[in-house]
Amino acid sequence: MNKLKLLDCTLRDGGYYNNWDFDKGFIESYLQAMSQISIDFVELGLRSNKVKGFKGPCAFTTDEFINSLDIPSNLSIGVMVNASDLIDESKTINEILEELFKPSSHSPVDLVRIACHVEEFIHVLPAANWLKEEGYIVGYNIMQIADKEDITISNLSKAASNYPIDILYFADSLGSMLPDDVDRIVKAIRKGWNGEIGIHTHDNLGLALNNSIKALDSGVTWIDSTVTGMGRGPGNAKTEYLVLELDEMKNREVNITLLMNLIEVYFKPLQHACGWGTNAYYYLAGKYGIHPTYIQEMISDTRYDEKDIIAVIEYLKAENSKKYDAHTLEAARNFYSDYSVGSWSPISLIEDREVMIIGAGPSVLKHQEQLERYILTHKPCVIGLNTQQSIREELIDVRAACHPIRILADKNTYNNLPQQIILPQTMLDNKIMSSINRNQILDYGIGIKENEFEFHDEYSIIPNSLVLSYSLAIAASGKARRILLAGFDGYGPGDSRTHEVNNTLDLFRKMSNAPHIVAVTPTEYKVSSSSIYALS
Repeated sequence: MNKLKLLDCTLRDGGYYNNWDFDKGFIESYLQAMSQISIDFVELGLRSNKVKGFKGPCAFTTDEFINSLDIPSNLSIGVMVNASDLIDESKTINEILEELFKPSSHSPVDLVRIACHVEEFIHVLPAANWLKEEGYIVGYNIMQIADKEDITISNLSKAASNYPIDILYFADSLGSMLPDDVDRIVKAIRKGWNGEIGIHTHDNLGLALNNSIKALDSGVTWIDSTVTGMGRGPGNAKTEYLVLELDEMKNREVNITLLMNLIEVYFKPLQHACGWGTNAYYYLAGKYGIHPTYIQEMISDTRYDEKDIIAVIEYLKAENSKKYDAHTLEAARNFYSDYSVGSWSPISLIEDREVMIIGAGPSVLKHQEQLERYILTHKPCVIGLNTQQSIREELIDVRAACHPIRILADKNTYNNLPQQIILPQTMLDNKIMSSINRNQILDYGIGIKENEFEFHDEYSIIPNSLVLSYSLAIAASGKARRILLAGFDGYGPGDSRTHEVNNTLDLFRKMSNAPHIVAVTPTEYKVSSSSIYALS
């Protein structure tokens, strides 16, 4: 236990939530709190010279910035460099490092850690030579190692043993490790590495603290943590829990008073606003080896509701989702980059009829009796969106669905509904279609082109994958006389979905062959409105 080193990386890992823009006064209070709980190293942030948009001082963590801080004498300072910042065809690794670092004798930095994916590891190992020659403690963090075979891990550790590296870290990047995995990985590393080993755990499965303690039992001597677990997605082992757990082991005095005050005053409000910490979605991501940033992005995006998130997880489970790729996430929402011609034309159902599109807003239930009375009297063609069931089933003529994630989420429900479903069958793969009775399907094709509508007999081009866009196109293609919207209440003026729907309605209205649209229940959207009670 005398070799045990605790490293708090709150400002580096937590910076993903606030662009590393921490106030100087807060940083100094945090450093005092770390000093009082006997943290050995504080990783103040990233060291990088790549600038894209505004980022605060802890994204660069320059020597000048560090020297401006009041740092307790019992704390050692570290920074992290992403391996990708060291890979540049126009410069050597040494040239990049010379731009980033002075010799350690002229720097307040004690420890430099390089974070790398497995495929980057060998390429950036030579950085250790330059850093060690300049007097730094050198650490390497290997990310996403949990699913690698023991022989691969051992070979990486053997390669590391040829360089002057002080600590070889492994990170539970996907939060999928169990305590037995920790022990297995440490043993695999030991086959090629005799130096110190560190661990960085994530809390997807609620096991970050347990895995850290297990790592100690397995011979790990460096442990990462963050205050309240602050970090991307589900976060990390919590510093406040770890120091209390290790208090007796380290035989050091720990005064947690200042830290608990900081948690109450600063971290809790920030956590409430940003939402780090594990939940069922992160648990599933850890279980299936999905990068937690996918979950983080969906939780913070109002376009995704609970069904969407679960369905995206199902989609990503079958993909290679260990690395986050924004394009992959968007593809899960919207993958109609081409278009297909369907086998069904809406004219056969809609021509010269009024169309009523039933949305999922609560106003449908509130005005259900009058909506049903109108349908029974005037016989519009009623299109229900997805699987919502706000009016009597026998009054809904067909349902429409096109959002691949929504279809995936609802696929087991369709067979229990009496209506046929209009959807772009030829564009959807078997994974989505497998549970849907093909006899229920009316195949109307779709293609997506930003800011455009086109209406054709058996397919349409629409501006996004909203089922509203698809339903409007179906009505226009079917030559509807008029379109009535019910249950399109809106999400509020500050919601991104409101802007997306308003833009869709505006584009539709500009089409010369588009039917007139009238909202007949209360709506916040910018659309002509009337009242279902006033229509005759």
